Amino acid sequence: MTMPSDKGDWIAYVGPFRFPWGQAGSRRVLGVALSIADSGRSVVIVSGERGPNHPERIQTLTAGSIHHVGVAELPESSVGQLSKARHIFIEWGRRTVSWLESQSRLPSHVIVYGGACQYMGRLMAWCRSRGVAVIADIVEWYDPRQLLGGRLGPSYISSEIARIYHYPRCDGIVAISSFLSDHYRQRGQIVVTIPPTLDVDQIDLGFRTTDPEIGLTLAYCGTPGVKDRLNEIIEGVEAADPSRKKLKLVIAGPSIDDVLKMRDASILPANITALGNVPQSDIGKVLQSADFSVLLRKPARFTRAGFPTKFVESMANGTPVVCNITSDLATYAADGEDSLICSDETQHSLRAVLIRALSIPVVELEAMRHRARQRAIQSFHYGVYSSPLNDFLLETEIQ
Repeated sequence: MTMPSDKGDWIAYVGPFRFPWGQAGSRRVLGVALSIADSGRSVVIVSGERGPNHPERIQTLTAGSIHHVGVAELPESSVGQLSKARHIFIEWGRRTVSWLESQSRLPSHVIVYGGACQYMGRLMAWCRSRGVAVIADIVEWYDPRQLLGGRLGPSYISSEIARIYHYPRCDGIVAISSFLSDHYRQRGQIVVTIPPTLDVDQIDLGFRTTDPEIGLTLAYCGTPGVKDRLNEIIEGVEAADPSRKKLKLVIAGPSIDDVLKMRDASILPANITALGNVPQSDIGKVLQSADFSVLLRKPARFTRAGFPTKFVESMANGTPVVCNITSDLATYAADGEDSLICSDETQHSLRAVLIRALSIPVVELEAMRHRARQRAIQSFHYGVYSSPLNDFLLETEIQ
């Protein structure tokens, strides 16, 4: 093993996440990595996957590049629960550190995404011993209901230790929302706020023309979890269109059985379709086939701290969003321009907005599509954050 001696002009973006596609976490990592590479740096994404064993180039920009290597931090799916627990709570982070140690030159920064206290603690110890800046990319403030075992579960306890002990000791914070940014700035840390980002230019649009004879198509894409009020969305659609002829709701993610169980029903209304699991590569098609996407979330600390990737993806695909205001959405959603805003997360508020949507002229609906796309270009394209991230990295680098 070659011991690293001096620092190179590259960033290690590490974490026990799956990459490159699928979950919102990997899309977050790629978005931030694109911004960093756009400023002229090289980024190596070190994921929890079992390979590739050597860094493979996945993106080349004019200024910098992005590579990916997998170091097998994630436990194999075939092992038992005890082995998985041992792997996560005892072994997590060792393989990432081993890979970092094997490099001929140190990274200037290690950005850690996920892993909670075990992984974060091990990576911080290595960075401190090597004089490398350690950065936490923080996208959540977990509620006990979101994690297995609740308040007394090991996952929640681990996430709280990371939040209270490890993150405040990092050299800097990349925060997904102003709520998280304010929290860590108040503790004297260097913070840069980066919402969910992506390569908007790579998304080809096939704008559909709304047919007033057919009515409006709505889309919900993703997994509801404890955040999204999918049942309220369905009931709001039913209340706004009792005839089931003017509104159609397409649900991508939950299966028919999932939705029926959630609603304690035996059949879905005729104007509601549940597609089940849809590959990430096809989500754009679902969104672009809709006049609006719909997102309702109950105001709570964990929804203020996060930022709905669903909102960003919808805008990038030129699909206006019907939503209530949580997180930083008030900054990005303009009612009647690129979005329609509900006063709260209830079906009653959604019903009123959907009735209003049904009265919008076709030409204005098409204009809203274009304004939604422009919002994504101006606010969520990775290039918008290249300069702020570069300034942040310069400020946090250890000389």
